[in-house]
Amino acid sequence: MNDTADVPETSSAPEAEGPASHQGGLAKLAVGAVGVVFGDIGTSPIYAFRETFAGHHQLIPDPLHIYGVLSLIFWSMMIVVTFKYVAVIMRADNKGEGGSLALLALINRKGEGSKKRWTAGIVLLGVFATALFYGDSMITPAISVLSAVEGLTTVQSGFEPFVVPIAIAILIGLFTIQARGTAMVGAMFGPIMLVYFLTISVLGVVYVAGSPGVILQTLNPWNAVQFFLEDGWRAFLALGSVVLAVTGAEALYADMGHFGRKPIGVSWLFFVMPALMLNYMGQGAMILSMDLAAAQEVVRNPFFFLAPEIMRLPLVILATLATVIASQAVISGAFSVTQQAIQLGFMPRLRISHTSAHAAGQIYIPVINWLLMVMVILLVLFFQNSSNLAAAYGIAVTGAMFIDTCLLSVVLFSLWRWKTWIAVPVLAIFFAVDLGYFSANLTKVPDGGWFPLLVGLVAFTLLTTWARGRQLMISRMREASMPVEIFIKSAAKSATRVPGTAVFMTTSPDGVPHALLHNLKHNKVLHERVMLLTVSIEDVPFVEEDRRFDLLDLGAGFYRLIIRFGFMQESNVPAALARVESCGPQFKMMDTSFFLARQTLLASGARPGMALWREKLFSWMLRNAESAMEFFKLPPNRVVELGSQVEI
Repeated sequence: MNDTADVPETSSAPEAEGPASHQGGLAKLAVGAVGVVFGDIGTSPIYAFRETFAGHHQLIPDPLHIYGVLSLIFWSMMIVVTFKYVAVIMRADNKGEGGSLALLALINRKGEGSKKRWTAGIVLLGVFATALFYGDSMITPAISVLSAVEGLTTVQSGFEPFVVPIAIAILIGLFTIQARGTAMVGAMFGPIMLVYFLTISVLGVVYVAGSPGVILQTLNPWNAVQFFLEDGWRAFLALGSVVLAVTGAEALYADMGHFGRKPIGVSWLFFVMPALMLNYMGQGAMILSMDLAAAQEVVRNPFFFLAPEIMRLPLVILATLATVIASQAVISGAFSVTQQAIQLGFMPRLRISHTSAHAAGQIYIPVINWLLMVMVILLVLFFQNSSNLAAAYGIAVTGAMFIDTCLLSVVLFSLWRWKTWIAVPVLAIFFAVDLGYFSANLTKVPDGGWFPLLVGLVAFTLLTTWARGRQLMISRMREASMPVEIFIKSAAKSATRVPGTAVFMTTSPDGVPHALLHNLKHNKVLHERVMLLTVSIEDVPFVEEDRRFDLLDLGAGFYRLIIRFGFMQESNVPAALARVESCGPQFKMMDTSFFLARQTLLASGARPGMALWREKLFSWMLRNAESAMEFFKLPPNRVVELGSQVEI
């Protein structure tokens, strides 16, 4: 890690339109949202209804349980997705961007000076939600693709031994193409998902038309209440499977920056939710039309049995395509979350490739991609089928939803300042639902729920260790820094000046960079123009051009420059320097040298800081971080690195 300036600073700039102020009509954006945003929740009918009956708690497929489950699914969608995310949380955007980290940055920025006692806890909650997301991004591709391929067994039971190999082959192919970008594939997402949603709607309508009463039974909340009154413990356990119907709800918020709140809301209310509920009701009506023995057999895979036998194989292929799209959305989300975490100072710098010249959000992070692929394949091999994976699925999702509600409570009281009589009932409903789902999923910890908790714990440890270690390292470096005014007075006249420009990158907006001191000590020269450069990653997604630069003339050819980027922007330093004026001639890379200080960390328990094992962990992360040269897009033949040692 180099002594570079990627420390986020708080900004008090006014809100501006983010990328969600998109070009294009509402209908076009709504179709695009169907393809990208709703892949995860859209594929849930493949396994969610099945798991409530054929999962680990084995419900009897009779009217009490079927109507109870259908009612729970409908009202879960209304409360969690429609009311909580679409109507409320998606209004809390950070210049158009959504997601736990964007919301965390918004709270820290907007809430500056108020409720400071909450800050540490809020940050930890936001970071833990991010950590849980990585567990979700591993399980989603595994369970989605595996559940779709398992549909082959409804075509021909002899396919069962080939399910796991076929699923692994599809997943390997999916992760392999990530490096090529999603622009071409993304153009196909919308149409494929439109066909998928229309297909599952038609399949559901066929059975609903034969039993229209199922609609009223589904919409009637008393059926859910009666389920709990007559079979309370099984109803509670069923919540752990019912929540699978709303997995992906958090993706609506996270992907808001790509499409905007209104197109996502329109797609959900007028197309996606009706399609999903028609399919769920169709599955219920189909099972109710059978005798108990047949129902218990069909309930093992009701989604595929909705189709006539001749159409079952095409449905398996279409469902597999839909699950690949759902997996693609989660993988892309993992890349975006990682980029935000890096820019906000919670992760070390990693190599990020931009796969599109037009869409800034299309990125590829090799380390994350291959790590996800390995973990997803291991999950498929270890759990073997989607029912076993379903036990691991709910923990990460319900945990993230609960944390979103906690962060929302801060927004309602501190930022939006809702009246107590409105905010408290709203939050009470959200917390009751979230806690019900989360506690039901805790019962699945021994059966696989331990996996996302383990992944979340590991990711949380890495994120917090990196953030704390950077703070300590920067603090130690500032302790030994020299005031820049004294340095200029003593060195500017005595040192030999050579032609050209020297850019010294530093995390601190004051003091003399270590690289400058070392360069003068060893080379005994100063360039005609010396630029002390700090790159500041702000806690807003995008920084307006009029706030991009802060330039201060220090005299004697010395300048201090702060370049600001948003946490969704690429930190391209040469491109930014080309737009800098009022400090001499325009920057030309062939006349500019970049000096970086590479720190070697000395872990020591002698000084107060972190536990020794965390210092060693931070040191390992430091050694494996991408160099500032690559991260800031500096020309390799114009970079000089000077080493130093830091003890924390």
